[in-house]
Amino acid sequence: GELGERIAERWLRLRGWRVVQRRFRSGHRDIDLVVERDGVVAFVEVKARRGDRFGGPVEAVNWRKQKELGRSARVWVSRHGRLHDAYRFDVVGVLVEGQRVRIRHVEDAFPLHLSA
Repeated sequence: GELGERIAERWLRLRGWRVVQRRFRSGHRDIDLVVERDGVVAFVEVKARRGDRFGGPVEAVNWRKQKELGRSARVWVSRHGRLHDAYRFDVVGVLVEGQRVRIRHVEDAFPLHLSA
């Protein structure tokens, strides 16, 4: 949820990413974070969990969610894209276990198809 997104955003900022947009909405779909660094724009899906009893957060981004993210990313690029930027999908898993927070950042997590 929102806590996971704030944790992921801070973690990415500390690694040199600039947040371009939070919760970009396209219809009923959204992209949690759009971040940029060195000419690369990453569409970031954040998955947060309290414990890993039901599987890790990164594995929760299934093919259906990937397809929805692709549609939203195409809309974002058509509205805000710049000619020389490279685009990719990242997934940030945030696992909160008591006072411990573990973060797993999967860069280029799945293919990005900008054509319809």
